[in-house]
Amino acid sequence: MKRDMNIEVGHVTRVEGHGALYAEVKGGEIKRCEWHVVEAPRFFEAMVRGRTWEEMHHIVARICGICSIGHTLASVKATESAFGLTVSEQTLRLRKLALHGENMQSHTLHLGYLVLPDLARTPSVLPLAESHRDQVLALIGLHKLANDMSAMVGGRTTHPLRLVPGGMAKLPSLDQLGQLKERLEKAPDALWAVAKLFKALSGEFIDYARETEYVALYRPDDYALYDGQIASTDGGTWPVTAYAGVANEYCVPYSTAKFCKHNRPSYMVGALARYKLNHQRLTPQAAEAAKLVGLEPGSQRPFDNNLAQLVECFHSVEDSLALTTSLIESGLRLEEPQVTPKAGRGVGAVEVPRGILFHDYTYDEAGRCVGCNIVIPTNQNHANLALDLQGYLPSLLELEEAEVKRRLEMVIRAYDPCISCSTHLVIKKG
Repeated sequence: MKRDMNIEVGHVTRVEGHGALYAEVKGGEIKRCEWHVVEAPRFFEAMVRGRTWEEMHHIVARICGICSIGHTLASVKATESAFGLTVSEQTLRLRKLALHGENMQSHTLHLGYLVLPDLARTPSVLPLAESHRDQVLALIGLHKLANDMSAMVGGRTTHPLRLVPGGMAKLPSLDQLGQLKERLEKAPDALWAVAKLFKALSGEFIDYARETEYVALYRPDDYALYDGQIASTDGGTWPVTAYAGVANEYCVPYSTAKFCKHNRPSYMVGALARYKLNHQRLTPQAAEAAKLVGLEPGSQRPFDNNLAQLVECFHSVEDSLALTTSLIESGLRLEEPQVTPKAGRGVGAVEVPRGILFHDYTYDEAGRCVGCNIVIPTNQNHANLALDLQGYLPSLLELEEAEVKRRLEMVIRAYDPCISCSTHLVIKKG
């Protein structure tokens, strides 16, 4: 059917930050389909130059109010790499626990308040508080658990204070860990209630797939979130120091954020990429949850990213329980971080809720930053998101314009974009 259509969404809702969608169809022919990042740039890479190593992680944590733990950990890892520092097993366990807290915190927020309304065809989560009261309460409880977990390890829920180069500035108490363990033991009941709801609504996930490359951290012995090598589903692994040759950042004239590409015109990062590369190392209940909701390692559907987020919540709960138990059994020892600054360059990488995150710092002899590059997961997803919008739109041309708009916005929300974090660039036009 030949038709005209003009879709202009100047502010996509139920995402973090400001992104815009524009599509134009003339006589049944697609003339334009673009994903715009329209936020003002943030200048964090310039802001930290001249700052000391002691300030770096506190400043860059402000890049994001949702992934502040991930930015802090990528920062301290970059500083430790530059100075040649290693940390204790206790510190590693606590950092992994903090990362799980943030992962679950973000995933439950996104799934419950941003995605679920799409699947239930409601404008917000509020009507679901009546129609699916138990499941909504389960999601709220899980989000509260994740918030409390983040605060217990990091010192506060957002912008942590205790995660510092060389170790921990302060430790949680054994009593706090014991209380967390009890709550983690009960958490799977709530997760299964949520998983069954997503299973019941799975028919609302749009059956659109496009073959692309997926990139994430990988380890042969762990579901890689805190540490690992860069890996691609197209084949190959690289040390995190080689990130620039994987990300290949570039600019487009309608975005204040960079785009990325590797082997193909785009690649995808995030929960689905992690699942595809690391699914064999999921915890038992996480693997069972993947079966329940029909998540397959070979999936090429962008909407399955949301199912992978749900599966990762199971993994975070189970692995956090194991980490908490080991910390209680081994006891806690206050370890004063020992840091001697020196000139050098270090790269830190962690998996945050939306995908792989890189921090690259160069320090002078006094430990002052003289160079910084930060590659955000959403930057790495922009090109892939745009191609999914372009690939999906042709199948929608016989639908009413309002439904086309709704479905294209669902594609955007499938990526869980953190748009504000990604805007690190000014583009000179003309």
